[in-house]
Amino acid sequence: MEYDPQELEERWRERWSETGRYEAEPSEDDEDPTFITVPYPYPSGGMHIGHARTYTVPDVYARYRRQQGDNVLFPIAWHVTGTPIIGAVERLKKGEEKQLSVLRDTYDVPEETLQDLETPMGYARYFIEEHYKKGMKNLGLSVDWRREFTTNDERYSKFITWQYETLKDRGLLEKGLHPVKYCTNEEQPVTTHDLLEGEEAEFQEYTLVRFSLGDTVVPMATLRPETVRGVTNAYIDPDADYAYADVDGEEWFVSAAAVEKLDLQGHDVTVKRTAAGEELVGERVENPITGDEVLILPASFVDAENATGVVMSVPAHSPDDYVALQEAKADDDRMREYGIDPDEVEAIEPVPILSVEGYGEIPAKSAVEEADVESSEDPALEKATKDLYNKEFHAGRLNDEYGEFAGELVEDVRTKFRDAHRDSGAFGTMQEFSEHVVCRCGGDVVVAEQDTWFLRYNDEAWKREAHELVSQMEAIPSNTRGEYDHTIDWLNEWPCIRNYGLGTRLPWDDDFVIEPLSDSTIYMAYYTIAHRLQDVPVEEMDRDFFDTLFYGAEATDDPDETALELREEWNYWYPVNYRFSANDLISNHLTFYLFHHAELFDPAEWPEGIVIMGMGLLEGQAMSSSKGHVVLPGEAIENYGADTVRFFLLNSAEPWQDYDWRAEQVESVRDQLERFWNRADEIIEGEVPEERPELAGEDRWLLSKLQGTVRTVTEAMEQSETRTASQAAFYNFEEHLRWYRRRTDLDRPAARWTLAHVLETRLRLLAPFVPFMTNELHERLTGTPAEDAPWPEPDEEFESLAVEVEEGQVERLVEDVQGIQQSLANADEPIPEADPDRIRITVAADWKRDVLETVADVGTDQGAVMGKVMQDPDLRERGNEVNDLVQELVEFARGRDEEQLRALSRIDEAATYERAAAFLGEEFDADVVVEIEGEDAEETKQAIPLRPAINLEVE
Repeated sequence: MEYDPQELEERWRERWSETGRYEAEPSEDDEDPTFITVPYPYPSGGMHIGHARTYTVPDVYARYRRQQGDNVLFPIAWHVTGTPIIGAVERLKKGEEKQLSVLRDTYDVPEETLQDLETPMGYARYFIEEHYKKGMKNLGLSVDWRREFTTNDERYSKFITWQYETLKDRGLLEKGLHPVKYCTNEEQPVTTHDLLEGEEAEFQEYTLVRFSLGDTVVPMATLRPETVRGVTNAYIDPDADYAYADVDGEEWFVSAAAVEKLDLQGHDVTVKRTAAGEELVGERVENPITGDEVLILPASFVDAENATGVVMSVPAHSPDDYVALQEAKADDDRMREYGIDPDEVEAIEPVPILSVEGYGEIPAKSAVEEADVESSEDPALEKATKDLYNKEFHAGRLNDEYGEFAGELVEDVRTKFRDAHRDSGAFGTMQEFSEHVVCRCGGDVVVAEQDTWFLRYNDEAWKREAHELVSQMEAIPSNTRGEYDHTIDWLNEWPCIRNYGLGTRLPWDDDFVIEPLSDSTIYMAYYTIAHRLQDVPVEEMDRDFFDTLFYGAEATDDPDETALELREEWNYWYPVNYRFSANDLISNHLTFYLFHHAELFDPAEWPEGIVIMGMGLLEGQAMSSSKGHVVLPGEAIENYGADTVRFFLLNSAEPWQDYDWRAEQVESVRDQLERFWNRADEIIEGEVPEERPELAGEDRWLLSKLQGTVRTVTEAMEQSETRTASQAAFYNFEEHLRWYRRRTDLDRPAARWTLAHVLETRLRLLAPFVPFMTNELHERLTGTPAEDAPWPEPDEEFESLAVEVEEGQVERLVEDVQGIQQSLANADEPIPEADPDRIRITVAADWKRDVLETVADVGTDQGAVMGKVMQDPDLRERGNEVNDLVQELVEFARGRDEEQLRALSRIDEAATYERAAAFLGEEFDADVVVEIEGEDAEETKQAIPLRPAINLEVE
């Protein structure tokens, strides 16, 4: 039967759909069900191959647990909260070419369909139905589709309302000023999920050093306020836009961009007049700490969009500033152009304010010279600057002019120094990002102080609960556990609302919407009863309804009967056994998930485990929808088949590792699966004995290897190690089969029975990975789809380490003979023995076997082995010969476990090679003679236990 994945897979999709195969219901027979979740997709665009892996990894685990006999719930829903979808719709309606290109060219949206996407939910529904849902079904995901919902559904909003009313009553929601990411275009707070650029940006609190020009404040932002005594000059972009503005009753000179930021950060700001930066070039401003006047120089490298747009220069301690000053001194023409006397610039010298070991009196000068930096464009400058900043912070000691702070380490006194001068009025504060941040709508994102509702993740009792949850749950891989604890420690207040967007309105103030990360913390509980809530009138889903559902009859005075019924289903499925999610979500969503579960539910209902997943590359580069650098699952499945797509995604790396989709390798997987199909088809179509025949040694060897494979795959699946599991079940076992096919007569009844038995077991092992193919083949072989057959368990009858090591010796002997032949064939002159008529195999003498048994008993301590063997008078007489053999066997024993070594020491080598003599003769087209030292042949130093002497002979 020819392998046609498209036809085969479509048949199984229809069958699963018609039978409701993956619709999970509570069962009295299964008191320990498995509940698996994955972050619901955000359908602001189409599904690509990276998403396919995200959802296929948990599907594999779900299928594995079903074969283990579990009742498994694997649901999915759609996250539409927030503004990204609204932004995408607005860009579409404006006819933005980039947006149209993504829709038409990347996601193949038909021209006639574009109009249907011009409402937020129309847009979301298109990508839900035509991309995500279709892609997931085509991949064969075993999802219970009855439970799907969107976060814009009115019933889901009732659930979120209950959550936030509960948190507010418990004192974990507060209102107050808080720094937030603020989109200047949408004029509202945004979160990481709303960003196009700068997702990793962090809030940075700058110190504003209040330099002055007469009565005008010229604030300059710095992260190193202690360097203020080393300021020698300042820089400004002469061509950028600036303004004189009234700020809290004072006149300030700042960039035009800073005006808006200061206003958003709680200052009372009124622009008095605008100006170009050139207006301040050549002026001298007063340092508020030293009283010195410093010259303002023109510089195109100043970013007027960052902080205040005026930059103080500390050339003794900033390699950037040191190089900039040298370049300014060398550019007399530019200085004269702005009316600056070059001699004044030349007179500027670095002023050291601290000492640090490993650098000279002027640390920045030492750093620049050490790195051989030649200009401000030199890439080495950035590293030199970073290294010096780091060294000065941890090891720099302030000079005497710092008074009470003199001699102190910078890291010990920076905050105290800053606070002291804030109190005196010399310093101020401004918030900025660590990098440029852009909203998905295209607007710039700045730091704003907002009077907002925020979740109190800084609450110590809440943090303790979250830490306790982490200590109890399983973190896969294990090295991620510390990342959750670290995130819990640094999380502070989290603004949980925004001004508009899709989602649930803040219950006590419907001018606001709960933001995306905040409404997606416990939705896993909603899955358990989502399909049944459709029958509950919306108006009945009030606070008491959900209190009864999640806390029981005693939680309310008049418990709702429907809620009590639903509570039984929630109790049946909860907690979530495993949540599969991305590594970058540990710092937000996943830790929020832990916080909210720790507070709202009892420990018995806390998440039991989280499996982290890595990122995907496409032909070695990051996937990008906006650049069209993606592969759509539909196209991949059409080209290769769903099983191939699944198997590549699951086998190319462990879930938490990054993987790289490469068409050539995917094509290779397709070919390998087809070969597997063809060999399986031959077995199924052939005659398989109903009763097990008498098995040969090689049959028992393959069956023993099969039991080890079952153990390896099962252990890997328990840890969600999809690559280890699939490699063992497929590729590694193919190596065993390759030897078996070479080793035996496949027409023997016992061989046919063995191959059929092996195939049946492997189909069940591979069923979670390639469900279409394995179901079809297993059903043809046994009458039952593979997914409906139980997960294999090792059969002790077939487990035999002795059989495995004996066959391993035959395989090793073949390799040794081939090695000798190759060496002879490579000789300069022809050597007849390269093609022998006879192969003489001389097995080590019994006394040598005795030494091996001693090593197996005593271990790899050479002294202890010698002490034991020298107690035997016969061995003692052999002297150095025994010593040399012990050394060699001890080396052989290292790296082998005791059980394997003991099995090897018990092999009857001569009998093993005799049984394989016919095979060896056919393999090398030669007579094979097996003899034993001391009985059939003279002793030779070449023969040692498990490594017989081999002689190739010609007539």
